[in-house]
Amino acid sequence: MNIHLKIEIFKEDDVYVALAPELNVSSFGETIDEAKASLKEAIEAFVEACEQMGTLDEVLEESGFHKINNVWTFKKPVAEEEFALAI
Repeated sequence: MNIHLKIEIFKEDDVYVALAPELNVSSFGETIDEAKASLKEAIEAFVEACEQMGTLDEVLEESGFHKINNVWTFKKPVAEEEFALAI
């Protein structure tokens, strides 16, 4: 089985934080590569725990993933924008 994910990396103080937003899993490292490797380990642990509980398919579907030929992919937006909202 393959899972295709989007990841985001942020610089926070002296570390890089890597996030898989659809799964709400994050980790960190002193470099971008360390943050990505640490995130990969965190995602693997998350997926393994879900598999052990028998909930992986349900969790992925609820997180917006869809499965095609044994590959889980996340929904890709047709457009992305940033905007400011004054309240």
